Amino acid sequence: MIMVNAFQSIRTKLLKVITESPTIKTFILDCGGEFEFKTGQFVEVGLPGVGEGPFTPSCSHYTKNPIEITIMKVGYMTSKIHEAKEGAEVILRGPYGNGYPLEDFEGKHILIVGGGVGLAPLRSLFLTLVHDLNKYNGITACFGARSPEDLIYKEQLKEWASIDGVELHLSVDRVPEGQNWSGNVGVVTTLLKPLSIDPDSTVAAVCGPPIMMKFTSLTLLEKGIKPSNLYLSMESKMYCGIGLCRHCTIEHYFVCKDGPVFTYDQFENPEAIWA
Repeated sequence: MIMVNAFQSIRTKLLKVITESPTIKTFILDCGGEFEFKTGQFVEVGLPGVGEGPFTPSCSHYTKNPIEITIMKVGYMTSKIHEAKEGAEVILRGPYGNGYPLEDFEGKHILIVGGGVGLAPLRSLFLTLVHDLNKYNGITACFGARSPEDLIYKEQLKEWASIDGVELHLSVDRVPEGQNWSGNVGVVTTLLKPLSIDPDSTVAAVCGPPIMMKFTSLTLLEKGIKPSNLYLSMESKMYCGIGLCRHCTIEHYFVCKDGPVFTYDQFENPEAIWA
């Protein structure tokens, strides 16, 4: 199912809601037919009479229907979505923007680094890559969260760790009293420093809170990753989805139209990325 114009929308049915953490839920939507998107693209998700917001599907782009979208509760709109019950009508429009150029990833090792709800678009990328794993020289995934309770896709992460050709590393910033955790404790960059990386044959994809993306990017650049091989998903700045509201401008780019996936070298002033 491909949108004919930028404003066309479809009505979907909410089939299931999965609670991932205290503030994050995954919504499984029946689109009534095949829904086409490329991993890294985003859609506008709306509720009748409430409003809409931009979110990246969290399923593989090989999954045509139903699709999955993972959303963090951060304000009025997302709070209303979190209150939605199975059977509710959810409106989609899109997809919009540019996804990951997977043809450029072929034959290379893929390093995926995510934090918090940034795991949602990276889950889509990961599952899409795994579908054609023979095209790539393995995947290393480093995921972080504020606490064990805040780590999403917990059961799926266990399955991913057992896939041949996949190396998975997890970390949490802290372990509150009463929460169990036997893994690494520290920000996600602490997972990167001991990694052995061949910068000439590695592509990195990063998504998460801006401060996490900034220091992750700096760490990867220090390890020799080429700016042209460092992909950033900048969706947090988007709003209307079609370049009209000007809310998502970075330098001369509209994130919603020119992104949300960019390479680090596309920006003249890297500090502008995190402003």
